[in-house]
Amino acid sequence: MDSHRHRPWYSQGVITSIRRVRYFIFLRDVFILTISAFGGPQAHLTLLLKMMVEKRRYLSENDLMELHALCQILPGPSSTQTITAIGYRIGGPKLAFLTLLVWILPAVSLMTTAAVLLSNIQEKELSLGFTRFILPMAVGFVFYAAYTLSVKVVNTRSGIIIMIVATIVSFLIRKPYIYPLLLLLAGVVTALKYRKHPQEEKGKLSVKWGNLTIWISILIVAAITAGVTQAVPARIFENFYRNGSLIFGGGQVLIPLLYTEFVNFKGYLTSEEFLTGYALVQAIPGPVFSFSAFIGSLAMREYGISGEIVGALAASLGIFLPGTFLIFFMLRFWDALKKYRVIKASLEGIVAASAGMVIAAALLLLEPLALSYLNISLVIVTALVLQFTRIPAPIIILVGLVAGIVL
Repeated sequence: MDSHRHRPWYSQGVITSIRRVRYFIFLRDVFILTISAFGGPQAHLTLLLKMMVEKRRYLSENDLMELHALCQILPGPSSTQTITAIGYRIGGPKLAFLTLLVWILPAVSLMTTAAVLLSNIQEKELSLGFTRFILPMAVGFVFYAAYTLSVKVVNTRSGIIIMIVATIVSFLIRKPYIYPLLLLLAGVVTALKYRKHPQEEKGKLSVKWGNLTIWISILIVAAITAGVTQAVPARIFENFYRNGSLIFGGGQVLIPLLYTEFVNFKGYLTSEEFLTGYALVQAIPGPVFSFSAFIGSLAMREYGISGEIVGALAASLGIFLPGTFLIFFMLRFWDALKKYRVIKASLEGIVAASAGMVIAAALLLLEPLALSYLNISLVIVTALVLQFTRIPAPIIILVGLVAGIVL
């Protein structure tokens, strides 16, 4: 009788059902976010605050800001990592991976569709003249990103020097290897200033290496597979996985790496195609890293539509998976690690070098444009509109497309 008296009125099955309903509601909220998330990581954070904290109370404001700060210092797409980390905290790895899929799928699908349409237009030898205004406008977006990033995150003398050096070096040495090397050296330089940061009492640092091992193993296997087989999908996946493992600072820093590797170095697409894709990704909701699907698709255009889809999937998986594995790894011991002064100090150099690389990207993207008064004016006007008005980026790009079609 006593055992029946103390048995809870609900069963394990009821608890499981409640969790499933909660997870379904969470994934629905993620989908609502991804189809309305225009404006890049800063705007995404505001939407996360409203939906995840104020409306649904999945976590506190402090928890959200701490997760966002952690994702800012890891390589990979910060908005994607933040929302994936929320899913991880609510329902573990399975819900986190479902969160990732729901978050990236709409934008990846749209950019893949845009690439397929663009290649079909080119096959039929139709004019791409309707993109002539959005090409310089895309450069204006990069200049605006370079300006805002440098103003917001570079505020020390050493940071300014690192940013200038990174700009010059990445502009002059246009090789893919230069970007990780710059980030590493910049982090080491400012890590030497760790004594300027206040010392905090450190807890026990217990590290679980599983997700880091997965990340490194995939990196090695992908490199070997791509090198041995020379299969285009394998090479695309390896290229993007490597880039996704190295990019600090979000979508803005993605641009110089992708432009150098896929336009200058490998020639998978032209500078005009690259700028068209970058302009289009500003006009759709979701993560800026979905631009990778556009590049991966065009890189396999010679294999038909099925090849383009495979290329887009390979690029998307490659760019998004590293940041996911790294955030899973870091979440387990971040509270202890963030108290180490060397870690805090190294971030100053990494962020400053990232800002310099974005400035170099803006200058690189200017080169293929005809230096006409119209193009230069569009670059400047676009950057000024972004800086001094609240006109959404999709509206700016839409105006450029309509003007190109009409004129």
